[in-house]
Amino acid sequence: MNKKVLIVDDSGYTRKVINRALTKAGYEIIGEAESGEAAIDMAIEMHPDVITLDNILPDMLGLDILKVIKEEGLDAVVIMISAVGQQSTISDVLELGAAKYIVKPFTPGDVVKAVNEFAS
Repeated sequence: MNKKVLIVDDSGYTRKVINRALTKAGYEIIGEAESGEAAIDMAIEMHPDVITLDNILPDMLGLDILKVIKEEGLDAVVIMISAVGQQSTISDVLELGAAKYIVKPFTPGDVVKAVNEFAS
């Protein structure tokens, strides 16, 4: 069974890179969101197995989205991908239940490796 992935990033280019890498690796991309509100709605509606989540979105922080995902009881594996590399932010995100934190810039292989590691 293919794992279903929701990609959340405000950059269309970044979404395309992640989409292409994970599709090639055999994952099913069920949606892409460029805002926190859309991400939450899509996650609740579609129940993805994996969510790749940017930490800085136009309307909210990935950290806040992660809180809502956990409050809603969704058991998706969350891979945070962000340009914010401060240790305190990374610690907060992992404490809230993200499986992995990838700092931008990243390679498509970094994302595939993280998803393979936690979503298999």
